Amino acid sequence: MLQEKMVANIKANRFAAVVLIGLMVIMSPLAIPAKSNADAPQQRLETLGKAFRDVNKKISPAVVYISTVYTMESLPQQYQELFDNEFFRRFFGIPEQREYQRRGLGSGFIINEQGYILTNSHVVEKAEEIKVTLPDKREFDATVVGTDPMSDLAVIKIKGKNLPAAELGDSSTMQVGDWVIAVGTPYGLSQTVTAGIISAAGRANIGIVDYEDFFQTDAAINPGNSGGPLVDIYGNVIGINTAIFSKSGGYQGIGFAIPINMAKGIMESLIQHGRVVRGWLGVSIQPVTKDIAESFGLKKAEGALVGDVTQD
Repeated sequence: MLQEKMVANIKANRFAAVVLIGLMVIMSPLAIPAKSNADAPQQRLETLGKAFRDVNKKISPAVVYISTVYTMESLPQQYQELFDNEFFRRFFGIPEQREYQRRGLGSGFIINEQGYILTNSHVVEKAEEIKVTLPDKREFDATVVGTDPMSDLAVIKIKGKNLPAAELGDSSTMQVGDWVIAVGTPYGLSQTVTAGIISAAGRANIGIVDYEDFFQTDAAINPGNSGGPLVDIYGNVIGINTAIFSKSGGYQGIGFAIPINMAKGIMESLIQHGRVVRGWLGVSIQPVTKDIAESFGLKKAEGALVGDVTQD
């Protein structure tokens, strides 16, 4: 009798286990029909597109459009001959003058709630009037806090409430091949977003500014993008878009951005002192090329050569 009860209990337990396993299989996500493998590429692209949208939502509110007015002593070369013609001036009643007002444009981004904005020095240099327009259509007059032409960085300031600020990242973590997104106002087209990768790092000796340590990127950068942020896939600023390499003046796949880690120290100095103080060695240094190495009897072309010593 006891044996029959034990056998019955074992059978009942087995039946319960089978039912439980069946329920688990039915309710498991694995039992839900998955999308076909043919949809997998679209799913990956959709995920990438969503990531770009999230980055744009995070950084765009802090990206500003900068317009400037400045005075030139003479017209651009292509107009000088026409306006210097006495007959042309008399016919159209144009007074003879040697100063002309011009307008400039660029980009920038708000770095804190106090209204400080980081941009390029060449965007605001010589500006007599600076207007800053936010994505929410608010417009402010801006003042220059400080400029550093040697690194092509500048800080300007606006007075306003509820100002959105960009989050600064760590440019030292960026590697060649990493995705980046450039935001700015090329040709005055506000809130333009382009994507690419870090094409190279540590670009120097390009001849743009005195202190060069650029990121190179293939994210589309055009005139007007200058001063705008270059951000990582998390929407953190890792660079300031500064220049393009182009024979036509437009995008050709090679843009340069100042790493944010380099900009941070300069930015803080400009905010605190209005200028940047640097040490000065008093010598001119150049890299040791193969020809220089051979002329000095060096085995390798490495190191630096002191080419000149400044007097006194």
